[in-house]
Amino acid sequence: MTSGRIAFWGLLVVTVAVYVAMVAWSLPFIAADAGGLIPFDMQPTGYGFDAALAFVGGLSPEGVAFYLDVQHSLDLIYPALLAATLFFAIAELARNRTGRWRWLLAAAAIPGAIFDWLENSAVATMLAAGPDGLTPEMVETASRWTILKSGFTTLAMAIVVVLIAGHAVRWIRGRKARS
Repeated sequence: MTSGRIAFWGLLVVTVAVYVAMVAWSLPFIAADAGGLIPFDMQPTGYGFDAALAFVGGLSPEGVAFYLDVQHSLDLIYPALLAATLFFAIAELARNRTGRWRWLLAAAAIPGAIFDWLENSAVATMLAAGPDGLTPEMVETASRWTILKSGFTTLAMAIVVVLIAGHAVRWIRGRKARS
C-alpha cells in the first residue's frame, strides 16, 4: 500500500471518529438539553423562525455553552476533514477516467465545508442572541447555510458513490471477460 493510500485511510478514520463523536455524544447531549428538539446541524432541509425560537429557547445556559464550545470545536475541524476525505476520494477514483479534470470534479467537496463554517457562525450568532434577540433574518441566514452545506455535501458524496459504482461495474465486467 502506498503512503498516499495509507494517509487517505488515516484521514478517513479520523473523519469518521469526529463524526461519531458528534452524532453519538455532542449532538444528542444538545438535543436532550433542548427537550428533544433537533439541533440546527442535523436539519438538512433547514428550519423556520418558530422552530429556531423553540430550540434556542429550550436550551439551558449550559446547553448553549456546550453547543458553542464542544460542538462548534468538533464542527470546526469536521468540515475540513470531510472535505479533504471527499476531495481525495474523488480525485483518486476519477483519476483514470477524467485525467486533470478530476481536480475540478474533486473541488465539489469544498463548498460543503465553507457553508458548514458559515452555518456554525450563524448558529453562534443565534445562540448568543437568545430567544429574546433572535430575528427572522438571523434564522433565514443560518438556515440557508445549513441547506447549502447539506446540498453540496450530498453532491460530493453522490459523486463518490457514482465513481465507486463505476469501478465496481468495470471490475465485474473484467472478471466476466476473464472467465
